[in-house]
Amino acid sequence: MSEVVILAQFVDGKIAKASLELIAFGARAGSVTALVLAEVGAGPALAGQLNVGSVSEVLVLESADFAKHGVAAAAEAIASVVSEKKPAALLISSSAFGKEVAGCVAVSTDSGIITDAVDFSAELRATQLVFGGSTTVHSRITHGCSIITLRPNSIAPDMAPATPQISIKQMSVGDLAKLALTVSTQPPVTGGRPDLTEAQYIVSGGRGTNGDFGPVEALADALGAAVGASRAATDAGWYPHSLQVGQTGKTVSPQLYVACGISGAIQHRAGMQTSKTIVAINKDPDAPIFELADFGVVGDLFAVLPQVTDGVRARKS
Repeated sequence: MSEVVILAQFVDGKIAKASLELIAFGARAGSVTALVLAEVGAGPALAGQLNVGSVSEVLVLESADFAKHGVAAAAEAIASVVSEKKPAALLISSSAFGKEVAGCVAVSTDSGIITDAVDFSAELRATQLVFGGSTTVHSRITHGCSIITLRPNSIAPDMAPATPQISIKQMSVGDLAKLALTVSTQPPVTGGRPDLTEAQYIVSGGRGTNGDFGPVEALADALGAAVGASRAATDAGWYPHSLQVGQTGKTVSPQLYVACGISGAIQHRAGMQTSKTIVAINKDPDAPIFELADFGVVGDLFAVLPQVTDGVRARKS
């Protein structure tokens, strides 16, 4: 039976939903080994959260170097596991960190890499949406380990209880990795909203907000959603670039995506069109976003959003 290694990642000490999804994908192709990179002493608490799905083994590598040397240290640790275990595939969540680490591991292990996949089969075949989502590509790596990064929210996680074997090892990175020093990190999510790339519900604002994201944020908070923005909004300085959705921003695949005052240029669509349900609110009936939307409202977002927000709150009360 083939072995699949998944990189388990954590947010504030809790297992990321995207990592639980990787377990479900990995189970399609073989037994799943979850790899945890932890600070010294933190391994047992993190490993204990991986007793779900089809995880047969949890391998914890503890090192004081992971926080200090960032991607370089993580890539070296993962590459050592790939070289030792020779798994059929290595699955990593398709975040900025995940894709950078995956690229480094591919070089170190002389393996092929596929990024931003939305599906993964038992035959180690990855599915990607390319050219702004207009074309579906099915690919399979033919050399080395199949290193694949998968977009969050692409599969339902398997939360069935499991009793994996847990092993914890201490390690230190080599001199080459120590040449890299992490001096900045992704700013933490504030305001109690979920992380944009993992959120099941996202409300995004664009040029039509005229810089006032109040109604967008109010609906997001009523839904328990993340807030996103188009490039037009972030370029204008109305919202942080770290929350931009699109070809040059974050790629998301939530259950619900509400586009408010966003025209739907191809660059934006490339970052959100795999969303399960898309709702568009725009004054322009000819806006391209309506071609993609499952539901559309032609109207002023400042008139529409408060009514939607009130309706959501009423249903929750």
